Amino acid sequence: MNIKSVFLAFSFLLITIPSQGAMADNHPFNAWLGDFKIEATKKGISKKTLDDALTGLKPIPRVIELDRRQPEFTLTFRDYMERMVNDRRIAKAQAMLSKNRKLLNEVSKKYGVQPQYLISFWGLETDFGRLASGYFPVVGALATLAHDGRRGKFFRNQLINALRILDGGHIDLARMKGSWAGAMGHFQFIPTTFNAYAVDYDGDGKRDIWTNKKDAFASAANFLSNSGWKGDEIWGREVRVGDDFDFTNASLKIKKPLAGWQALGVRRIDGRNLPKADVVASLLAPAGHVGPKFLIYGNFRSTMRWNQSQFYALAIGYLADRMVGKGALSTLGPRDAKSLSFVQSEQLQQLLTDAGYDPGSVDGIIGSKTKDAIRSYQKDRGMVPDGHPSLEILSHIKGQ
Repeated sequence: MNIKSVFLAFSFLLITIPSQGAMADNHPFNAWLGDFKIEATKKGISKKTLDDALTGLKPIPRVIELDRRQPEFTLTFRDYMERMVNDRRIAKAQAMLSKNRKLLNEVSKKYGVQPQYLISFWGLETDFGRLASGYFPVVGALATLAHDGRRGKFFRNQLINALRILDGGHIDLARMKGSWAGAMGHFQFIPTTFNAYAVDYDGDGKRDIWTNKKDAFASAANFLSNSGWKGDEIWGREVRVGDDFDFTNASLKIKKPLAGWQALGVRRIDGRNLPKADVVASLLAPAGHVGPKFLIYGNFRSTMRWNQSQFYALAIGYLADRMVGKGALSTLGPRDAKSLSFVQSEQLQQLLTDAGYDPGSVDGIIGSKTKDAIRSYQKDRGMVPDGHPSLEILSHIKGQ
């Protein structure tokens, strides 16, 4: 959670049991570990925790493999939603909402996060707790990544915080397992998030997000509450736009009151006027101008503080809506739409750069800068400026 990658939204689908054994040359790791122990001691980690957690520690090759892996293909909006918010998950979410209603109502009253949203996060993060126990030893995984150096400073801080969790007695070393990147428990908290927001809801002296649903739900709600979540607002809604709508307005960067969107011809999906409420919103078209359009509110932005993927945040809101009886989206976008491969995304970024636009880094990850560059390219050529990365836009720029 909170690691900057659009792919973490469905990382639980990629969890693999770790390989055994150490890397070929263990001496540099041991030297690094000795230096780390000195730092950890200065930061107050107890000798017992350091001895228990770090003695004999070896890097995990599988963690490096997963960190280096780039997906060959990204998912279209349709593919993502069909995977994340399908009939099976909606039915299970409804059952879990009913089963945990008493606890959820208590947590909701205290933290101001509606029960259906907590269930939605739970479902997308660990399939309602099925994957909460994790497969990788958290200390070993974080030490591997901290020593590796690609994101060493980030993971070194996570490792210090993981040791603080052990020092606090919230879980024992053998049970402290998580994802390859150190995300833990029912809601996949990384160690810094745990130390900042995890809650001992039942008062037993431990903040147990692995096996205690009371602590896990309260911790998730506490994080969202501190991220600006409002318990009296929805996340957003699907809308329709007029034929002459200017899609340069379809961006998280552009915020307007609902009255402003109403004046631009935006309506509820059934054609009725937008609510007369003092709410600021942005408009998104995640599948391009031929797909669904959404007005998103503050709770959507709070969701993106949890995970920065727009697809993820839309899936959270959509699953929450479906489990309380709201209808399906009017469309998920074209059925024949194909996503760009990782290599094609890099190629598109390079071609945009060569054409005088600024897509940011040529890294194969389509972020806001790349979408802005696509939008500018489209506008300059009289195309619908929806900023959507597609095979069509790649073919067009190749043909210039």
